[in-house]
Formats: sequence, structure tokens, C-alpha cells
Amino acid sequence: MRILITNDDGINAPGLKTLHAIATELAGEKGEVWTVAPAFEQSGVGHCVSYSHPFMISQLDDRRFAAEGSPADCVLAGVHDVLKNKTIDLVLSGVNRGNNSAENALYSGTLGGALEAALQGLPAIALSQYYGPDNVNLDDPFEAAAQHGADVIRKILDFGFGDAEGYKLFYNVNFPPVPADQVKGTQVVRQGLRKGTGFSVEPHISPTGRRYMWIRGGDQRRTTGHKTDAQANLDGYISVTPMQADFTAHHTLDDLESHFS
Repeated sequence: MRILITNDDGINAPGLKTLHAIATELAGEKGEVWTVAPAFEQSGVGHCVSYSHPFMISQLDDRRFAAEGSPADCVLAGVHDVLKNKTIDLVLSGVNRGNNSAENALYSGTLGGALEAALQGLPAIALSQYYGPDNVNLDDPFEAAAQHGADVIRKILDFGFGDAEGYKLFYNVNFPPVPADQVKGTQVVRQGLRKGTGFSVEPHISPTGRRYMWIRGGDQRRTTGHKTDAQANLDGYISVTPMQADFTAHHTLDDLESHFS
């Protein structure tokens, strides 16, 4: 198995080392793991691509590359340059430092990498590690992902990614904010919404008198309801959410069509 891995926390992020270990286990002795990851942190860039300017890519080691672009850029570089004319069996993105459950999924560069892989017709999975008081101070805050990641991915691979028509499935996997031995299991759930929370800005004045804005995140401990991703994570479960790059609100189509006719 040949696996391409990327992330949005950057080429030197500890979560990428965790993902490389997971991918190496999955690929097996005869497999290959290739890394194309951002040279610098790209958190929150979503599915951004560097459409209006080029980005540099550098080889750091055997099968290890850093690109001065977004996770989606890295996937494009991996597919069409680094691994050009080679079969890619799986694309993994992460393991993100922090959850990409609920509305976080819409901003996530980690998911942006997996989404681009799916748009390229490749099987893709995004993986993120929820942080909380029970795991943030562990020697390895990623231990839940490290110990359970390969098994979850194998189950997803066994299920598959759907047919080739239309937008290809990709998966959003979030590991709960607990030590590995306290993970209760895995739940297949929909994307949730932390109602009443979200991103905001906090203005600051620099020593030179210029006005700057810091982005502030919302409360990550807020529940999201039954059978949703963040709720499952806060309850101690790994969440698996199948996704597609289709923004259509299908449940409104018939009513909207009737309204216009």
C-alpha cells in the first residue's frame, strides 16, 4: 500500500509523527509512506489553494517534502508532482492538534487536505485529536489516536468510499480528549453544531498604534446533541463521520422548487 500523508499543523508537528507511525503500520513492510506537508502551520485555512501565486516545495528526506502552501496544495503537489505516475492507495491528513468536530470541520485545513484528495478521486481520511483536561498534560497527548488510529482506519477501508460517480466520500475521524485506555469505543455520527458558540475577533493596539485583530475560538466543551461528533468525543468515543464535497441542502430542494413554480 502506498500512502500519502499531510496535515495543517506543519511538517514538524508531533501529530504528523503520530500519523506517520499509523500509516507505516497500515502500509506494511512492503508499503510506502510519503509525506507532503506544509512548511509552516496552516491551521484554519480550510480548503484554500494557492491559486493566485506559486509555492515552493523542498525535499527534506527520503519520501518527505515540505511545501510553502496549504494542506490542499500539499495534496495537489503530492498527486501531480511528487508521486506523479504512481498509484496512491490512501491519503491521510492529520493527526490534528485539537478537534475538528462540529463547525470546526468547516474551517479545518486538515479536512481541506482530505477533501482535495477526495476531489482527486482518492480515498481520504482526516484525523484529529480532541484536547481536554484529561489528556492535554499527558506525555503524549496524541496517545488515543496513536493506539486506536490504525484499527479505525482499517474498518473504514473495509467499508469503502462509495462508487466513482458524483462526489467521493471522505471521512472525518476525531479521537476523544481522554487517555488511550479510557476510549470507550467508536460511534458513527453526523456533524454537530455547538449552538451559540463560534469564532470571533479580539482587537488589540500594537506599540506603534496600529490596530490588529486576534481570532478567538469558541467553547470546545459545549455539547452538540445525540449522535453527533463533538458529543461522542466528549462522552469518550471516537467519532467517524462520512462526508462529501456537496454543499446542497437536499432536504429543501422540493419545497424551494415548489416555491419558485
